[in-house]
Amino acid sequence: MELDDAYANGAYIEGASDYPPRWAASAEDFRNSLHERACLDLPYGDGTRHRFDLFLPEEPPKGVFVFVHGGYWLNFDKSSWSHLAVGALAKGWAVAMPSYDLCPDATIAEITQQVAQAVQAIAQEVEGPIALAGHSAGGHLVARMLDRSVLPDEIGARIRTVVPISPLSDLRPLLRTSMNQKFGMTAEEAAAESPVEMQDRHAAEVTVWVGGSERPAFLDQAIWLVEAWEADHVIAFDKHHFNVIEPLADPDSDLVAVITG
Repeated sequence: MELDDAYANGAYIEGASDYPPRWAASAEDFRNSLHERACLDLPYGDGTRHRFDLFLPEEPPKGVFVFVHGGYWLNFDKSSWSHLAVGALAKGWAVAMPSYDLCPDATIAEITQQVAQAVQAIAQEVEGPIALAGHSAGGHLVARMLDRSVLPDEIGARIRTVVPISPLSDLRPLLRTSMNQKFGMTAEEAAAESPVEMQDRHAAEVTVWVGGSERPAFLDQAIWLVEAWEADHVIAFDKHHFNVIEPLADPDSDLVAVITG
């Protein structure tokens, strides 16, 4: 399809195939190290993938950071990213990571509703402010959480910070990729699910984060959201689409500072 190459990340990242097994191993090691402070597979819905992991700091949490994984709504689950909780945990925040159904078993609109259901369940587990960040397709999903028709006002009012990392903010170009055979989106559905088209939003501080070495399409997707929302914009000049999320595991990183304040 016309835009397949534009949205291909792994083909342009050296050692791309090494990242997923490394992520999974680091995540498992982290979960095993946390012992009773790791609350795993908590339900937010009836589906087998409608589960989230909750990691608790040693002291009462200052709030909860929700990380939503990417993978083009086609791949992965919560289990590959647990180690990315290290930074926010060290700052005293609880960290929650949900799974969700994948296309074609669910539409992107249905996945949005599942993540909203997860955020509401997580909000019942931890009091205080909510920070959201997501990577790639997860960046799309956390941006969608600011839609007033997606989350109720009592939850939306608790969202302090949203950080879409290398997000997909306009889904209409994806209609011209072969991935849409699994997404099954129409033009109308793509527009309805595009954060750049969202008008009535919950108030929150939004910082769009993107790697400087990413594919041009992702640099464009980031700036489109920045311009549509008049959001803050950070370009991590030494990062590509896969390692742009690694600073989440560093308590002293700028990315963690933005998320936890």
